[in-house]
Amino acid sequence: MPALLAYFYLSPGLFWVLMIFVFAFSIYAQVRVSSAYSKNLKIPSRGGITGREAAEAVMARAGINDVEITETPGHLTDHYDPMHRTLVLSSENYRGTSLAAVGVAAHEAGHALQHKEGFRMLEFRMALVPTTRIAAGVIPFLIIASFVLTRGLTGVILDLAIVAFAVLTLFQLVTLPVEYDASRRAKAQLVSLGILDSDEMGGVNEVLNAAALTYLAAFMSALIQLLSLLSRRN
Repeated sequence: MPALLAYFYLSPGLFWVLMIFVFAFSIYAQVRVSSAYSKNLKIPSRGGITGREAAEAVMARAGINDVEITETPGHLTDHYDPMHRTLVLSSENYRGTSLAAVGVAAHEAGHALQHKEGFRMLEFRMALVPTTRIAAGVIPFLIIASFVLTRGLTGVILDLAIVAFAVLTLFQLVTLPVEYDASRRAKAQLVSLGILDSDEMGGVNEVLNAAALTYLAAFMSALIQLLSLLSRRN
């Protein structure tokens, strides 16, 4: 075991260098998303269909007629809920006809396509959700316990923290192919269905590619923290 952990050693200095890098990358990703989305939210699609209609068309082609499309308030609160078979779009994307609205809506519809086809990475992520919620809920208590009981992460508390962050890291890792595949499906469907012309896809690509960076940043952050915890076992 010690020999195996040696491969995961991360010095405190290197840890902070990597965390600063990831923090900067996360900010960059958020700025990219905000900028790309705001820019393309102002560009109407030539077809003039709403995000709801785009999502509906993508799912209809795949023979999906049991997924409800609902509207929700908030900014970029769009998501697909596989447990309740619901595709949720923020108001600006539900009603909007912009390149951003159509692109985001089609991306969420891409998750519905994954669900119907039994995309393994999506099913794996769905299976991880309950455990991930528990892990995320336990971590704050472990941090408090490390200060109150042992003045640092050691022993059983360290082991529990490693398990919790391992679960979070795995979840973020599995999320990457799920999100990238949903975007790939969305881009293909928008053109093949004639919802967008090929020369309009630049705006959609800009929005979805920027969003993908946020998932990568989340994975990198979880991985570095996991490696730092594993280093303490040496």
